[in-house]
Amino acid sequence: MTSVSDEETVTLKLLKQKMHDFAHERDWEQYHSPRNLLLALVGEVGELSEIFQWKGEVPKGLGDWKEEEKVHLGEELADVLLYLVQLSDICGVDLGQAALRKIRLNAIKYPVPDAPSSQ
Repeated sequence: MTSVSDEETVTLKLLKQKMHDFAHERDWEQYHSPRNLLLALVGEVGELSEIFQWKGEVPKGLGDWKEEEKVHLGEELADVLLYLVQLSDICGVDLGQAALRKIRLNAIKYPVPDAPSSQ
């Protein structure tokens, strides 16, 4: 598997290819059914939830968190993202296009409220 430099733009397409290569090199594709990937994703969301479980409300930017806590959070967020990308790939869903479509649908469902008219 090729490495990614810090300057390389990370796209869903790149992540999809990296995950495909990673699984292929280890002959793990046989285990990557939609169900198995979904269950792995749920497990990772659980691990992500554990990080916040006893913290109460957390401020934006996590200003009072230790650096190792932020690193751990990044690792768990990455696990969730990578399983989601892999699941969408296995299911034949273009995740980027699906996300853009969902944003458009939400904009219709939840329009920007009219500004109050000034008198």
